[in-house]
Amino acid sequence: MLWLTFVSAHSAAAAAPAAFDWFEYSGTEAGPAAGPGEFSNPILQGFYPDPSITQVGNDYYLVTSTFAYFPGLPVFHSRDLVNWTQVGNAIDRNSQLDFKALGLSRGVFAPGISWHDGTFYIANTCVDCGGNFVITASDPAGPWSDPAWLPDLEGGIDPSLVFEDGQAFILNNGPPPGEPKYDGHRAIWIQRFDTRTLKTFGPRTLLLDGGVRPEEKPIWIEGPHIFSKDGYYYLIAAEGGTSVNHSQVVLRSKAVTGPYEPFAGNPILTQRDLPEDRVLPVTSAGHADFVTTPSGEWWTTFLATRPYSGDYYNTGRETFLLPVRWVDGWPRITEPGARIPTILKRPDLPATAPPATPTRGTFTVREEFDGARLPPGWMMMRNPRQLWWSLQSGQLLLQPRAVALGDQGNPSFLARRQQHLQASATTSVRIDSRTGEAGLVALQNDDYWYAIVVGHDGGHPTITVKRRAGPDDPKVGKVVASRRLATQPGLPVQLRIRADGPAYAFDWSSDGTTWTTLVDKADGTILSTKTAGGFVGAVFGLYAYDGGAR
Repeated sequence: MLWLTFVSAHSAAAAAPAAFDWFEYSGTEAGPAAGPGEFSNPILQGFYPDPSITQVGNDYYLVTSTFAYFPGLPVFHSRDLVNWTQVGNAIDRNSQLDFKALGLSRGVFAPGISWHDGTFYIANTCVDCGGNFVITASDPAGPWSDPAWLPDLEGGIDPSLVFEDGQAFILNNGPPPGEPKYDGHRAIWIQRFDTRTLKTFGPRTLLLDGGVRPEEKPIWIEGPHIFSKDGYYYLIAAEGGTSVNHSQVVLRSKAVTGPYEPFAGNPILTQRDLPEDRVLPVTSAGHADFVTTPSGEWWTTFLATRPYSGDYYNTGRETFLLPVRWVDGWPRITEPGARIPTILKRPDLPATAPPATPTRGTFTVREEFDGARLPPGWMMMRNPRQLWWSLQSGQLLLQPRAVALGDQGNPSFLARRQQHLQASATTSVRIDSRTGEAGLVALQNDDYWYAIVVGHDGGHPTITVKRRAGPDDPKVGKVVASRRLATQPGLPVQLRIRADGPAYAFDWSSDGTTWTTLVDKADGTILSTKTAGGFVGAVFGLYAYDGGAR
């Protein structure tokens, strides 16, 4: 929570900081709105993948993946499973994890959150930056501990903890026994865990090799969780990869360490059996976790995506909520061929007020930069190596540095998620003649982004739209359009990016009333995971850069 309270140092030789007066995000949802007693999916719109959930009394806590963004692993709280408030980030100090120069889709993968005997646990994997680990906290808002590393789980991902019959276990995706028989051949393993030393011990036991139908060569069994009900232990896991063939499967056993029997009706959740040309599709559903309510209802959180065309989506993998039905001792989420509903009845829990920062539906949020720190939903690319930001006198100051968006480093860039297919981000920025350039960015990763920035050309203020559409483009981007501005340095210029599915527009204004479009209908598919690859979603952010020698 303290990561945005620092004040950057500024020397006379450096470029003058860029000053942002405010930032506003607005998004509109297509389709019907939820009525009384209903809620809308997804419950966390935008880049919130791999949700894991735990319950403590009447309180629910949820955590999602953030990969190489910092701070990482956002922690949310709710009492009705519908309205969620981010209370902190579990990874908020450089001493915990170092993402170095990792690709933006490396770093922290699917976390598993749990609570036992007064302590919160998150089991997680830092891919290419240390392996599997556990962190703990007495308060889910933090601070969370430094990682306790789990070397016995090396080669695996997606760990989660199980507390049953006075014992603790950790399970995860790992390599199969022997040589893999095909690409994507993985296995689920379990091992004892000591909550005092935070170490694994004893033998590792194989629970599932390949998937529920090995003869079909199922790929990427992952995201495992175990819970008990009516004398059985249930193992749920994702299968099929996180794209359109994603699904959720279930097995059960009389012992926590198996052997596990697969459900004949698997998968219990998927959208891969629906027509591709359906209207307002939800795809790629899986990676589920279960939770109960005091009245005995069962619910699941899981990830899914909302493409605007084919498998193209810019908002990343989002968090959805659905009820779980039990039939003949087995859980079901969707029936074969059934669509995931976007409007459905609320859980049987007392409704709470919507959060101050909405996470679903049509909404507008505005940040005036007048607090002691930014809200916890803001993030940067990888760990900071120096302090290049500050909040002063109702402004966000960003120090321009010679670290570009394409440098696979930690540029002067602070961002929030794009959460709607139809969305806009707007800001007011001031720079002087000693500033390099600063403005507004729509970014998928280091190699794929757009920026609209204010800079100088021969002492004359300019406004420029730049694009990077792949690793072969310059790391500072290519100029798409540029023009001089009839304004003086230091006066505010308002910038806006508008998204409409695959089309993005870039506007500017000197008074906030009359807007000029510099680029219209730019190709937004470069901000999709289909084009850019990886596991993250698009973000809108504020940026400053100076590559000149001083």
